[in-house]
Amino acid sequence: MTRQGCHACEVAESDVARICADLGVTWSAVDVDGDPELRGEYGDRVPVILVDDAEHGYWRVEEDRLRAALT
Repeated sequence: MTRQGCHACEVAESDVARICADLGVTWSAVDVDGDPELRGEYGDRVPVILVDDAEHGYWRVEEDRLRAALT
């Protein structure tokens, strides 16, 4: 979950893209401001990382933890 103009989101997206490319895993970014429900749920904590539709973390990517969750 991300937001346009959010520097922390840009950093997280770059980290997730690199990690997922290394592991051959697909990923996508969703802008929370495009949906009132998502904005209400995640808006104060973006970026939020979801793995298999479950919240994995927020504000920054914990690389070792994310790699473990994706393998």
